[in-house]
This record gives sequence, structure tokens and C-alpha cells, in this order.
Amino acid sequence: MTKKFGNLTALDHINLSIDDGEYVCILGQTGAGKTTLLRTIAGLLQPNEGEIYIEGKLVNSVPPEKRNAVYMFQQFALFPHMNVWQNVSFGPVIKNWNNDRIKNITFEILEMVRLSERQDAFPKELSGGMQQRVALARGIASGARILLLDEPLGALDARLRVDLRTQLRKLVKDQGLTTIHVTHDQEEGLMIADRVVVLRNGRIEQIGSPQEVYSKPQSIFVASFVGGANFIEGTVANLDDLSSFVAMRGSPHIRVSDRSKKIGEKVVIAVRLEDVSVETTGEDGANNFPGVVETVMFIGGSMEYKVRLENDVLISSRILLSETFRAFKTGERVIISFHPENCYVFSYPKIGLLKEIEAV
Repeated sequence: MTKKFGNLTALDHINLSIDDGEYVCILGQTGAGKTTLLRTIAGLLQPNEGEIYIEGKLVNSVPPEKRNAVYMFQQFALFPHMNVWQNVSFGPVIKNWNNDRIKNITFEILEMVRLSERQDAFPKELSGGMQQRVALARGIASGARILLLDEPLGALDARLRVDLRTQLRKLVKDQGLTTIHVTHDQEEGLMIADRVVVLRNGRIEQIGSPQEVYSKPQSIFVASFVGGANFIEGTVANLDDLSSFVAMRGSPHIRVSDRSKKIGEKVVIAVRLEDVSVETTGEDGANNFPGVVETVMFIGGSMEYKVRLENDVLISSRILLSETFRAFKTGERVIISFHPENCYVFSYPKIGLLKEIEAV
């Protein structure tokens, strides 16, 4: 499927299949095409090329209200003049369900989202989290089997957003709904999805389970966008039966398990922050580099260090706090290390490393 706005290609030959009952998160930066993809599936936009099928039926010419899908906007779009009960029962009412059925389904879903005691309240009397649950309840009560969620937690404060993640997944899973959830929050997507789709400039960069996308990134962009990593430029200097050796700036060699690149090839090595250890003495083995702690940051249950190596390369490390945790101070001399199997090796991008990471 392709969608254009004038000369801008918002979606570029998207090919995606979603299983019945699956929870899929669409991840990507602002402008990647996430909302356009959702709105096109919903029928709010028409593709320039390609076909959309729902339950095996071509729906390109089917209006939104007949696609068995409900689109939930980031700002909830609740009816301000209706109370909670009226908002949730709106779909069944306009579908002319009988009164008993409307009453039963509305009460059941309000119980499920734990809002039955606030059924007489109006949206302005509810917290952001409660409004989010009302919007979700209204979508489920509509009888649609597909939920299209556009940043459904984006308007909430950070603490509430975290609390509602698992509730949201459980709610839709209990109902057996197929869910497509758009978000720019990588942690949110990894936590609640069955599969993650990473979009970049209107194209699918990678599809897989959260574990696959995180632990086996297929590009520099995915390694950067999902979880973050150190990126070290170098040139393949040598190969043996088990490893490759990549020369960094100033000649220190990094040993990596990946042997797919050729000697003399310029590459980028990605190393996750949590895979970099910081010690006062180096362990036996490869990839031990001396440096000086340049920055110390406390991040919840972990500490993040930025260490300037002797060749001026800056490496970040994120270490979980524990009883055996050893704190380091700015200016302290340390040894950073990482295992060869924790290094992802990519060919050096033609557009340059910075533009590749920023998806320009």
C-alpha cells in the first residue's frame, strides 16, 4: 500500500498482515507515517496504490463505519454533553440494539474498566486516565472486532501512562480483539505488543516480536530507536575462525562475533548500553578499553555513565543498582568492556551515521 499527499510519500509500499486477536504496536518517529497507516486502515484516508483486506474481504471502497473497526483518537473525543453511561452506550444505541442488550453490554464493560460507579459523571469531571478508559469502553461496546489506537496513552502523565499499559493489553486480550496501537514510546510498544512494526520514513524497517526487534535489530536505525545503543565507527582489520577484528579510531581493535564483513570494509558497531560494564580493572579477554568517566546520571533504578576512551570515543553504560553496585565519580579512571557476541555490526551507511540514526 502507498499513500501520498501531493509530492510527499507518507506510506511507501507497506506490506503487512495482522492475525486475528493479535496486539500489534506501530513504532516510529514523528512523521514516520504511523497515524497515516492507521487512518488508511480505518478508511479515513484512501490509498493511492494497493489493497486493504479485513477478514479476507477487500475494503478499499468500504466506508469506515462498515469496516468492523473503531478508531480511537489520542484526545479521546468523548461527547462532553453526555455522561459516562451515554458515551459508552452510544454505539449500541445508534445501531438500534434492544434496550436490554444495550443495558447489559454497557454495564458489563463499565464494570470491566472499573467505572460503573462513575457512570453518571461527565467527561470534564473525570481524570485523564478515567477519560481514556471511557473512550476504550466506548470502542469495545461498539461491537467492533478491531481497535485502532492512535497514541491512546500519549495525553496522560508519565506515571498514569505506565500504570495503564498492562491494563490496556489485558482489557483487549480478554475481549479477543485485534488491536493496532500506534506509539512513539519504544518502551510502551515493547511492553504490550505481540509484535512490533518499526516504521521509518513511510517504510517498514523491521517486524518481529519485541524480543526479536530488541535483541536482533536489522539496521542501525532500529538499534538506535528501539532501546538505544553506542555506535562505534571502524574498519574490519582482520578475521579468524571465530571473530572479526574492527579497528577503531586510533587503532584499538574491537573483537566481534560477526564474520559477515570483508577486510577493509568500513562498518558501524552497535553495543547496547546495558551490555557495557564499567570496572576499575579489566577482565581477561577481548574488548577492554581504558577511559575517564565524563558524565554520571541517576536514572531511576540504574546509573548511566559516559566514559571518554583514550582515543576520544565516548561510550555510554547503563548499570542496574544492586547490593554489589560500585559507584563511579566524574573524572575517575575506569576500564569499560563488552563481549564480542553483544556487538551488532552494520555496513557504514552511505548517508552517514548521524543521518541514518535520525532517519533523515
